[in-house]
Amino acid sequence: MFQLKPTLLSGCYEMFAPTSIDSRGTFTKIYHHDAFRNLNLNADFREQYYTVSHRHVVRGLHFQLPPHQHCKLVHCSVGEVLDVVVDLRVNSPTYGKHARIRLTPEAANMVYIPSGMAHGFCVLSELAVVNYYVTSVFAPDHDAGVRWDSAGIAWPVSNPIVSERDQALPSLVQFNSPFFLEEDGDTYGK
Repeated sequence: MFQLKPTLLSGCYEMFAPTSIDSRGTFTKIYHHDAFRNLNLNADFREQYYTVSHRHVVRGLHFQLPPHQHCKLVHCSVGEVLDVVVDLRVNSPTYGKHARIRLTPEAANMVYIPSGMAHGFCVLSELAVVNYYVTSVFAPDHDAGVRWDSAGIAWPVSNPIVSERDQALPSLVQFNSPFFLEEDGDTYGK
């Protein structure tokens, strides 16, 4: 059914969704509660939303602070993006490191992101639609991020379109992370 490919970051996976192809096109299953549970992934999604962005847009690096932290499932349903995840769990062996994954509908791939990680992406096509499934409801007072250009990421664009909000975020070194990795792989915050 769903296939997991580990990334450099513990608990963060590139996922490949089951897809059927025929003369009409494709049918892809993005989510199946029991399959996610069998893979030991948090499957309790509370909200779903999507963004529409243009070529050279960089969004991120975003997350929610405790106690409203969440896991995310991200996929691109139109176009192509370079998806990026940064580990913010201070006791993790990969703290401050990142994973980069190209997402396209043709690849039927997604990224599963545990809590305690920042997420962002860069649009590589003329237009991209990125879909998010999250395990907590948006909490504006706990919405946070780190600057897109502060985590050593080699973005594929030299002059990206970035929101004022994202430009004003603190750098990774300025961010005092509340996230920790537990021995069982779960993330908790203080």
